[in-house]
Amino acid sequence: MSTPLLKVENLRVSFSLKSQGDMPWTKSRTLQAVGGVNFELKQGETLGIVGESGCGKSTLARALIRMVKATGRVVWMGDEELLGLSKSQMMKYRSEIQMVFQDPLASLNPRKTVGQIIAEPLRTHNPKLSNDEIIAQVKAMMKKVSLLPNQINRYPHEFSGGQCQRIGIARALIVKPKLIICDEPVSALDVSIQAQVINLLMELQEEMGLSLVFIAHDLSVVKHISNRVMVLYLGKVMEVADRDDLYDNPRHPYTQALISAVPIPDPKIERAKDIILLEGDLPSPLAPPTGCVFRTRCAKAQAICGEIAPELKVPEAKEGEGQATEPGSTHRVACHFE
Repeated sequence: MSTPLLKVENLRVSFSLKSQGDMPWTKSRTLQAVGGVNFELKQGETLGIVGESGCGKSTLARALIRMVKATGRVVWMGDEELLGLSKSQMMKYRSEIQMVFQDPLASLNPRKTVGQIIAEPLRTHNPKLSNDEIIAQVKAMMKKVSLLPNQINRYPHEFSGGQCQRIGIARALIVKPKLIICDEPVSALDVSIQAQVINLLMELQEEMGLSLVFIAHDLSVVKHISNRVMVLYLGKVMEVADRDDLYDNPRHPYTQALISAVPIPDPKIERAKDIILLEGDLPSPLAPPTGCVFRTRCAKAQAICGEIAPELKVPEAKEGEGQATEPGSTHRVACHFE
């Protein structure tokens, strides 16, 4: 078995909070944004991460690159434990792990030209390069992401949202990373532009041998780009499986509800399908439900769900269905009744 590019074990992120207006002697409360996430990412693979707003997707992404403090283990290429490194020790890995952010315009410095923005990682990680070498690499990368090299001296406000996201992708790729973490990179874009950006990422992934962690709300987008999909709810993994296995055979009630809401292009099938509606709102992460965090919105919930948190495990075969999963499947589900 090949060594995974990234291995995450029991990753947890929590924040200490005080309500506005609390007195100095008031005890702070703990918000657990990510609660014990485990996964592996192979070289060249795309892991899609889905879930409602507030489920911890973006916090998880930021924890992987040390933008927020986390506990657990993040092992890079089977060798280096990233969470234990100092800021100076972490610098040599910054060029190997890059990030593309959700808001394309807000993630770019409005005072810098496109050329300066894309060149910044090169100047940081390859200070020995001459100015002419940097400009040549920047122009080559702009062509690679379908931007015109003669736009190198323009500013971000002169570009559309889709073009700004291409600038963000070029900035991430200029140092030839091994892993790109995409934090909802197309959610702020029109549907037609979304398709262009997704296809661009897939082309660049194949060309450069990239691995991707792709975070999104849109399950149809995640299905298109991902090899495996992980479903998060209140910072916990509810289900993880190969893409086709998850979409064809979702086992967790939360996953079933999410997939039932994905629109189908055929109007007759769309009208005839059963949509699973979740009752209530996402509970506050300041006071998550005991046991299974999804139990307050789950139609299957029983007494055991409030007492014991289910483990992420291989789903059992159901009567009349034969084998639950294919041999060697990575399908795991956190439910007492699967």
